[in-house]
Amino acid sequence: MHLILTGATGLVGSGVLDAMIKMKDITKISIISRRPVAMADDAKDPRINVIIHKDFTNYPPSLLDQVKDATGCVWALGISQTEVSKEEYIKITKDYALAAAQAFQSLPSTPDLKPQPFNFIYVSGAGTTHNPGLFTSLFARVKGETELLLASMRASNPSFHALSVRPAGVDWTAHAAIKPYLSMSWLKTGVFTALLAPIRVLAPGQISPTEPLGKFLAECAAGKWEGKMTGPGFDQVGESGFTVVHNLGFRRLAGI
Repeated sequence: MHLILTGATGLVGSGVLDAMIKMKDITKISIISRRPVAMADDAKDPRINVIIHKDFTNYPPSLLDQVKDATGCVWALGISQTEVSKEEYIKITKDYALAAAQAFQSLPSTPDLKPQPFNFIYVSGAGTTHNPGLFTSLFARVKGETELLLASMRASNPSFHALSVRPAGVDWTAHAAIKPYLSMSWLKTGVFTALLAPIRVLAPGQISPTEPLGKFLAECAAGKWEGKMTGPGFDQVGESGFTVVHNLGFRRLAGI
C-alpha cells in the first residue's frame, strides 16, 4: 500500500507520519514537502520518500511519476489564518488542496495492477461551516468552501473517495514520538498546554489527541473506514458520497 502525506512537519501531519511509520501494511510513504522532514530523516525507513516541492498549485509529470500507484493521501498541509494574509490563507488552504486533489485523480499506475479508488483525506477543523454568516471566521468559511468543492469532485468521479475530518482541540502533549519535531513557536509558550488541561477534564469530547488522530487519518487514507461512517458524528454532503467526520465521529471510530 502506497500513501501520500503533506504537512508532515506540522502538528497533525507529524502525528500522521508517526502512524504511517508504525503501519506495517504500508509499503511506501511519499511525503510532499517544501523542506526536509526531520522525523522522516531520523526514521531511516526505506519506505519513505520525501519529495521536495515548492509549488503546490502545480504537479508536473516528474512528481506524479514518483507517487504513481498511490491509493490514498492525507492532506494535512495548512496554516493558521493569523500567520498570513487573507489571500495567502485562501491559496494555502483551498487552492493547494484542490490542485492536488485534481492531479491525484490521474496518477500513473503500473499496468498489471488492478485499479483502486483513491482516498483523499482533507484535514479540516471544528467550526468549519457550509453556511457562513456575516461573522463567520475566515478559516471556517474557506475550509467549508474547500469541502464543498471536494464533494463536487467526488460526485463527478466515483473512484475519487474524498472526505473531510474536522479535529477539535488538537492535543500533542501525550505523544512523545512527535514532540522533538514540533517547531511551531506557539507550542513552546505553554499557553496552549495550559488551555488544554481543563478541556481534557471538563469536555474531553472536544479534544483530538494526535496519536489516535494520526492513526485514524492514515487508516482513512488506507480505506479502512469506507462505508462505516454512519450515525452521530458524521454528515453526508448531498448525494456526492462525501463525508464530513466531526470530532465525535473520529473519537467513536478510534475508540476514545
